[in-house]
Amino acid sequence: MGRIYTDELVLHVGHRVRLLGWLHQFRELGGVSFVLIRDARGIAQVVVRSEANRGALRGLLLESAIDVEAEVREHEQAPGGFELVEPRIAAVTVAVEPPPFDLFRPGIRAQLPTVLDHAALSLRHPSRRASLTLSAASVAGFRSGLHREGFTEVFTPKTVGTSTESGANVFVVDYFGRTAYLAQSPQLYKQLLVGVFERVFEVGPVFRAEPHDTTRHLSEYVSLDAEMGFIVDESDVIAVLRSTIAAMTAAAAEEGTAVDLTEARIPDVRAEFPVLHFADAQALVANATGEDLSKELDLTPAHERWLGKWAVREHGSEFLVVTGFPLAKRPFYTHPDPNRPGFTRGFDLLFRGLEIVTGGQRLHRYEDYVAALTSRGETVDGLELYLEAFKHGMPPHGGFAIGLERWVAQLIGAANVREVRAFPRDVSRLLP
Repeated sequence: MGRIYTDELVLHVGHRVRLLGWLHQFRELGGVSFVLIRDARGIAQVVVRSEANRGALRGLLLESAIDVEAEVREHEQAPGGFELVEPRIAAVTVAVEPPPFDLFRPGIRAQLPTVLDHAALSLRHPSRRASLTLSAASVAGFRSGLHREGFTEVFTPKTVGTSTESGANVFVVDYFGRTAYLAQSPQLYKQLLVGVFERVFEVGPVFRAEPHDTTRHLSEYVSLDAEMGFIVDESDVIAVLRSTIAAMTAAAAEEGTAVDLTEARIPDVRAEFPVLHFADAQALVANATGEDLSKELDLTPAHERWLGKWAVREHGSEFLVVTGFPLAKRPFYTHPDPNRPGFTRGFDLLFRGLEIVTGGQRLHRYEDYVAALTSRGETVDGLELYLEAFKHGMPPHGGFAIGLERWVAQLIGAANVREVRAFPRDVSRLLP
C-alpha cells in the first residue's frame, strides 16, 4: 500500500490508507486509546481499541517513528476532521529516550536557550516548523517576484580576499596559507554583475563578526539581495523593493496552515510605500520625545519603533521607507544626494518598526570611487579588481538587501530572530 500524507485524508474517506510519521501523543481513556501521528504536513488521530496494539504502544516513547495502516472516517472533533480506525501500527524506529520537552503542547514549555540547544527536537514542533515554512515561502516569493521583473539569479563567493564593506568586522579564515574572510555581503560582486545582466539577485548566507547580543542580530543570517542597472535614482529601487515585498507577502499568505500555527499577521502591501527623509524622521522623533538628535547619524531601535507607529497612524502602512541617510554612516559605494550635501541616496525599509532592508543608489563612475575613498582616508588597495569594472561603462545602479530572519520574525511576532532560524549563530552560539 502506497503512503499518503495527513493532508490527503480527505481524498480517502472509507478506504484504508498508510501513514508514516512520528508518535506525537498517546492517550488512554478507558478501553480506548488515541494516537496522534505527525508527519511533514500535519497531524492525524488514530483510534486504537485492540489491547494488543495498545500494549505495544505503551512501550513506545513519544517521537518514535511509526507506520500506521487504517481506515479513514470523518469525525468533526478529530484533528483535520478525520480519524483513522481499525489500525495496524508498527514501529519504524524506536526512540531510546523521551524528548526534553513536550512537543504535543501548543507551545514548547522551555526557555529559548534550551529550545535552541535541542534544535533537532524543537524544530519538530508544528509552530517552529511552521516558521521555517514561512521562511521558505518568503524566499520563493522573493525569487518569483524578481524573475517577473527580469532579474537573473547569481551565486557569488562567500570566501573573499578583502573586507566587503568598510566599518564592519569580518571573520578571518586561513585560505591555503593566505588570509581570507567570510563575506559580509555579496554587495561588490552583485554590482559587478549588473554590468553583465543589468538585473541580478542572490539568496545566501552573510557573516558579521560583530559582538552584538541582541534580539535582532545574528552572526550568520540569510540575505536576500538584489541589484539593478540603468536607474534614475533610489526611487526606482524602492519601487522594485515594494513589488518584491508584495510577492513575498503573497507567497507567505498561501501557507495557510503555517500562518495559523504561528499566528502570523500578513501585512497589506499598498501600491506605494510612504517615504520619509532621514532629516524629517529625526525632526518628528525629536519633536515627540524632546531628544536632541542633531548629531545622530542613524536611527536607534526605539526611534524605528516610534516611526513604525507614526507610519500606521499617518499613512495606514506597516511599512516605511526612510531615505537620505547621512554620508558618514553609509558605505563608501553609496551615492551622495547632489541636492542635499552630507546626505545620500541610501535608504532603510522599516516593517512594523524594525529595519529589515538596507538599500540605495551606488556610485557608478571610477573617479567618484577614488574620491569617496580618499575623503575617508582610504585607498584603492585591495579593491583594484572591484574598481576595474567602473573603468568600463558601468550604468547608474542600485539595490537592496532584505534580512530574511527579521522579516519572518516580524511576520509572526517573534520576540527574537533566533526563534525563526533553524540553527542560529551568534556571539555565543556555535552549536548545534
